[in-house]
Amino acid sequence: MTKLTKFANIRKTAEQRAGGPAGLKNMLSKSKSAAALKKLPDDRYLSMMSLRVFSSGLKHSMVAGKWPDFEEIFFGFEPKRVAAIPDEDLEALLKESRIIRHWGEIKATRHNAAAMAEISAAHGGFGAWLAAWPADDIVGLWEELQTRFSQLGGASGPYFLRMAGKDTFILTRDTVKALNKWGAVKGEPKGKKARRDVQLVFNDWAAESGLGLAQMSRILAASVD
Repeated sequence: MTKLTKFANIRKTAEQRAGGPAGLKNMLSKSKSAAALKKLPDDRYLSMMSLRVFSSGLKHSMVAGKWPDFEEIFFGFEPKRVAAIPDEDLEALLKESRIIRHWGEIKATRHNAAAMAEISAAHGGFGAWLAAWPADDIVGLWEELQTRFSQLGGASGPYFLRMAGKDTFILTRDTVKALNKWGAVKGEPKGKKARRDVQLVFNDWAAESGLGLAQMSRILAASVD
């Protein structure tokens, strides 16, 4: 295995492409603290999760424009209330013109509400569960989201975490391109083993740079054309 490129060198390249250190700094944002993740109520997490699910393959601004109606129809996304929606009421939503009438995503909302309520009861809040998950195994959290929730496979789980403020990298096209450019991986990281190999690379870079996963992810993306 070739020696891993120092993240300081990657950052210098990203700064040059961003017009200097200040330009790159403006592109970065901080993830939420553990305290902030714990403070957010479960209904906000379910709302964000559902927004991610319903936005898949659609123009995000269009879905966001409908979201006040989603909030009303799904009881403010309070997990226990959504989990208790009877089958006939759920099926009736296929005739509700104010929302996106996608049966798989409608069913996923109820399933995800039940899964979130279960996690919340066991950990003192869904946010507490997220906050406790270690950054050096964020791909393990991706896998857990895909296993326990519906329609959070692929990039949907990581994007939901980014929306929620949980520190995570995302394997965007530019991030993968940068990982290849800097010799961290070859090709596109597909499958559990490949993603765990990427996690190890990020762990090494985190120890060197002191940066969060999301910040490193964005710096990597900025280091390529």
